[in-house]
Amino acid sequence: VQIVESGGGLVQPGGSLRVSCTASGFTSTLGMTWYRQAPGKERELVAAIFSTGDVTNYADSVKGRFTISRDNAKNTAYLQMNSLQSEDTGVYYCKVGPYWGQGTQVTVSS
Repeated sequence: VQIVESGGGLVQPGGSLRVSCTASGFTSTLGMTWYRQAPGKERELVAAIFSTGDVTNYADSVKGRFTISRDNAKNTAYLQMNSLQSEDTGVYYCKVGPYWGQGTQVTVSS
């Protein structure tokens, strides 16, 4: 299974960004999870979604601002991020089952 994240970039505070995670291979039965790691900090869970897409979980720091979703037909998970803050800056990683992607950089700065 190969995981490829995309959609990261530079955005101003208060802005929005959507990152995507596409997995090769048969992954529709696996949970998909977004993590992030800020400079000098440990990697932390941001959001997770069950294989069926009907159960989600979020870190308290992003509840109400971020939305995780998935399209099993495309083997893709999305993380819609709104009202971004400088504290959201970091490398965002996708994990599908036990498999990790390489990460995509998200920078929130004016």
